[in-house]
Amino acid sequence: MARMAGTAARAETLLGLGVVSTTPVAGGDICTSTRLRLTDGHGAIIKTRPQAPEGFFEREAEGLHWLREAAGAKVPAVMAVAPDCLVIDWVEPGKPTTEAAERFGRDLATTHAAGASTFGGPVDGYIGLAPLPNRSLPTWPEFFASRRVMPYVRAAVDRGALTSDEAAAIEAAMRRIHDLAGPDEPPARIHGDLWSGNLVWGTDGDVWLIDPAAHGGHRETDLAMLSMFGAPHLQRILDAYVEASPLAEGWEDRRPLHQLHPLLVHAVLFGGTYGARAAAAAKDLLAGR
Repeated sequence: MARMAGTAARAETLLGLGVVSTTPVAGGDICTSTRLRLTDGHGAIIKTRPQAPEGFFEREAEGLHWLREAAGAKVPAVMAVAPDCLVIDWVEPGKPTTEAAERFGRDLATTHAAGASTFGGPVDGYIGLAPLPNRSLPTWPEFFASRRVMPYVRAAVDRGALTSDEAAAIEAAMRRIHDLAGPDEPPARIHGDLWSGNLVWGTDGDVWLIDPAAHGGHRETDLAMLSMFGAPHLQRILDAYVEASPLAEGWEDRRPLHQLHPLLVHAVLFGGTYGARAAAAAKDLLAGR
């Protein structure tokens, strides 16, 4: 009760509105999420984490704003942000439908097509609690190898989540990144952490994006991550996306390449078999499988 009262008071200070009720929201192990019902009749969700890493919530808010500006996939509006919390519009969760999946596929293509000025972004960010280097590089293969894969290879080795042999396999794949990456594409406006837990299937019939690690990247990255962890009506999403915005030939074969980054992030954060899975994906790429 004391925590809820403190959360309500924090929201009231930030929003300048009264909080009628608070309800804990399940899910997520990084932040505490609480649903708010406000005196003006609106619903909101506040995410809190005392002593969050510097810029943690600010980067998330910037990513939400940037994705929302694309007028593609739906994104909740940011209501307030502070170093210890983020308040966004509440999206009432509903059931996944094929119609919503098809619309989301098309909308995600629109978001990607809004583009970015460079591969990377103006400041570093976070993916989960892991730092996300975003300093730009001229081409996506350079950016992916230098900013997305190799920093996490080193971190995973340091944490004992990746053996030296496994690291060597991934490094070998990165030496061939220009051969493996497919045709050049301009920077896309991507979510960057697009697994099913960061999709909210709303009662309004739309799919909403939350918790981004947004940056200028390769559009196949979002689709590969969605495919790696699965999602309701995944094939409908992919089919609608490709119909709206065709992908270069061989994109399905390149999914293991784009999955190296999330696998390595999970290896760094959680250990387990993720490091071995990343090495296996790299070996498959090198073998042409």
